[in-house]
Amino acid sequence: MTFDALLFLSFGGPEGPEEVRPFLENVTRGRGVPPERLDEVAEHYHHFGGVSPINRLNRDIMVALRGELESAGRDLPVYFGNRNWHPMVEETVAQMAADGVGRALVFATSAWGGYSGCRQYHEDIARAREAVGPRAPELVKLRQFFDHPLFVEANADAVRAAFTELGAEPGQARLVFTAHSIPLRADEEIGPDGAPNWYSRQVAEAARLVAGQVGVDDYDVVWQSRSGPAHVPWLEPDIGDHLDELYAQGVPAVVVSPIGFVSDHLEVVWDLDNEAAELAEELGIRFRRAATAGTDPRFPQMIVDLVAEETSDAPVQKLSDMPTAGRGVNGEPCDDAGC
Repeated sequence: MTFDALLFLSFGGPEGPEEVRPFLENVTRGRGVPPERLDEVAEHYHHFGGVSPINRLNRDIMVALRGELESAGRDLPVYFGNRNWHPMVEETVAQMAADGVGRALVFATSAWGGYSGCRQYHEDIARAREAVGPRAPELVKLRQFFDHPLFVEANADAVRAAFTELGAEPGQARLVFTAHSIPLRADEEIGPDGAPNWYSRQVAEAARLVAGQVGVDDYDVVWQSRSGPAHVPWLEPDIGDHLDELYAQGVPAVVVSPIGFVSDHLEVVWDLDNEAAELAEELGIRFRRAATAGTDPRFPQMIVDLVAEETSDAPVQKLSDMPTAGRGVNGEPCDDAGC
């Protein structure tokens, strides 16, 4: 199958103080989040000048991706669209149609299954095509990549670097993997293998693969950035509660791998680099946060591998036996339930 372009589809983030509140209103629309909670979160953005690093980092990835595509002999222009802030995906798909794109691949910046990590990107695709109308290109979303060898290697090298920066060998500091928490009810959805907890099992599998490459047998998987009502059960333990527990156990040092995130954004630089790091300092625990995978040159190489699977029938590269999921056409639901 031939394609005319690649759409790089992400979450989005504000790039100035005046954009913070409208961005947060887009993110939370329809959820009934009280204004005071938005004010609280907005202060986290204003701590960084009202700018999230995610758009800049995504543009950096796309520059590298264009180079990798050219080196691989693939003539695919790369377009940038977001779910929650400019460039909005509807605007981008309209531009693609104006440029004569008839069929395009879509790379979504989430390695995971579940609603916000996969199905909502299918909804974004469908919404954008509906907004553009009959001229909208066919859009084929690439699969999830949590167990792709290059994604695992990038995260493993980031963990090794964090141990080095901490001046500790694996075993001298506790390795803790973290990802965005979701409600337990959402995580209990059935995956493509007929079993529940598809999202948390993917995170656990990616953590196992990364820890194995680093040479760590004993590690933790925790969660962060929950935002729902207190009475609704979410995935636990929270990173802050876990640091308290490690302190009680006498753990002297911690390396945190934000494996659930492709690029730094506010839930990484605030929740980990500020709140978690400050708590660790208060507890007397030496703390180092590993880099996210998107800054590694292997990340755009991985995207080219995913492109090759769709365009050249290249072998699927994966390190686990969990089903490959997430692919979809024109925003239609995946063939499997695990998207």
